[in-house]
Amino acid sequence: MAQTGVILANLGSPDSTAVKDVRRYLNEFLMDGRVIDVPFIARALLVRGIIVPFRAPKSAEAYRTIWWKEGSPLITISRQLQQAVQAQLDIPVELAMRYGNPSPKAAYDHLLAANPDLKEVIVFPLYPHYAMSSYETAVEYMKEVHEKYNYNFTLRFVDAYYSNEEYIHSLAESIKPYLEQEYDQILFSYHGIPGRHLKKTDPTKKHCLIVNDCCNVASPAHGMCYRHQVFETTRLVTERLGIPKNKFALSFQSRLGKGWLEPFTDIRLEHLPKEGVKKLLILCPAFVSDCLETLEEIAERGKETFMEAGGESYTMIPCLNTSPLWVNTVVGLLNAKRAG
Repeated sequence: MAQTGVILANLGSPDSTAVKDVRRYLNEFLMDGRVIDVPFIARALLVRGIIVPFRAPKSAEAYRTIWWKEGSPLITISRQLQQAVQAQLDIPVELAMRYGNPSPKAAYDHLLAANPDLKEVIVFPLYPHYAMSSYETAVEYMKEVHEKYNYNFTLRFVDAYYSNEEYIHSLAESIKPYLEQEYDQILFSYHGIPGRHLKKTDPTKKHCLIVNDCCNVASPAHGMCYRHQVFETTRLVTERLGIPKNKFALSFQSRLGKGWLEPFTDIRLEHLPKEGVKKLLILCPAFVSDCLETLEEIAERGKETFMEAGGESYTMIPCLNTSPLWVNTVVGLLNAKRAG
């Protein structure tokens, strides 16, 4: 029996493509104050009264287009990653989702049931970049459940790894085979967030979106700045691969409302063919597991937008999923955390 355990924490997915399951999932997801950061009553009216009733049926249909026979792609891939990481570690590895199942409590209880002498759990958030609506909410929810049920073991968390050498290497190697084909541009499409989130997570409260060219001016804010971190990931990967600056670009997808980070992926996909970009490669490095936002939003709807606008070829590069280099990266970061 082990005294240290691991939990891989990912976003989550509905239990099925039934509208009721999608509605339940969206309610949990969008009622998170770190996702829609307005006062509770306003958030409840917005989410339960407007967004979810209209969005749940459409989202259910979108999930049906990408659902696998094993179930949710994100859950299936996350379980495969869990198994691959477990094969390289001598301590137990569990899986938890921020929203939906398996829950953090289920993961904690499963670890404890098999390891009654458990002293410590290391949580690995499957988010390379820090954002209050992804990395931060996963970490804080794991803490909240831990405190609520008064578990005796302690928690430690793997930090955001957007510039980690092995992560950059695994991401670059996943891209490299696609560079052998003819392309005009490679688009790094990151999940969008509202600009105000950058200001909220800025520990200095005087840098993000305030200082001119803030992402390129050194600051303690960068440790929690999503925008800086996705710029840095893109820079490190393109430099490693030797991609010229005129052959790549960066954009933000999945916007919800005004004031979100720009440029918007969907708008860029519509405009790129008119700018001479006819052959496009696209990837979504904010996600390590393929999911609705990559398989449906980018691979399906994004392709349709680009091709209808005059594009000639469109290739989505898959997420890291369970690639051997990515598995090694996860194991290496966990071993470094154990040693620390």
